[in-house]
Amino acid sequence: MMFSVVVPVYRNEKSVPDLLTSLEELHRNMNGRFEAILVVDGSPDRCGLLLAEQLPQAGFDSQLILLSRNYGSFAAIRAGLARARGDVMAVMAADLQEPPELILEIRAKLMSGEFDVVVGRRVGREDPPFERLASAIFWGLYRKFVQPQVPKGGVDVFGCTSSFRDHLLRLVERNSTLVGLVFWLGFRRGEVSYSRRARTSGRSGWSLTRRIRYLLDSTFAFSDLPIRFLSGVGLLGIIASVVLGVVVLVARLSGQIPVPGYAATILAVMFFGGLNALGLGVIGEYVWRAFENTKGRPEFVVANHMVYSPADSGRNLSPESVGSPEDRGEAS
Repeated sequence: MMFSVVVPVYRNEKSVPDLLTSLEELHRNMNGRFEAILVVDGSPDRCGLLLAEQLPQAGFDSQLILLSRNYGSFAAIRAGLARARGDVMAVMAADLQEPPELILEIRAKLMSGEFDVVVGRRVGREDPPFERLASAIFWGLYRKFVQPQVPKGGVDVFGCTSSFRDHLLRLVERNSTLVGLVFWLGFRRGEVSYSRRARTSGRSGWSLTRRIRYLLDSTFAFSDLPIRFLSGVGLLGIIASVVLGVVVLVARLSGQIPVPGYAATILAVMFFGGLNALGLGVIGEYVWRAFENTKGRPEFVVANHMVYSPADSGRNLSPESVGSPEDRGEAS
């Protein structure tokens, strides 16, 4: 059986040598066929050039996929999964914050035939205090209100069978999260615990803007919580308006309001004006996501695809020669 490792690459120029060394070690520690699929997600540094220079000399089969621009890590992972030739496969981070040995544990569970998908359950992390706190808050709220089956520490890596991969790639959704789709699919799911390492080089591509976008996509794509929250606020607003109306009526009859209707008008306008703005914003998020999914644009565009083998010096392949991009939400 062949095992494939998909590695999304973005701003990881300094970690390329260590990444290739880790892949070599994984290859040596595996009994069976092995390939690495590295997807450069429109990285502005020299990741693509370095990989194109060094992969032909690697001792394992590999593929190098260059996307036409930066589409995000989830699109890059989907591009790699679509090209994976393995019977089982896993996703690995290029910054090596997730220990490469974790891939061996995921592979062992998948090869046992007892699981269709295995996720890495993060039990510790050597990140700065603020990042640890923000991650704990995010995953705590996510588990409580969106997907309770997600592990407490969150998920960054996973492995699956080719059959599970096929089901996952059929879910072509814009502004969604791959982790959420993995848990939505179900199937026989296993876990492997690990501690996330400290970053040794470069900086994370997960900016504050990307984190907020991930939070919104995770919430709106898998839950109607914002709509239900808005409905609850609207119900409370109606109750409050009735109570306020009674109070204003009593105060008016007792002569405590010198200007007729002023207080009631101001309070009602402010409250329901804010409520309407909130409602339009929430509904707009859902409408915009629905509109994005009707455009029919590919989730990513492959600019170049190279396949390397220790037996040859590498060759360029068009995406059509190794798969059907029309069935996988991509274009070339």
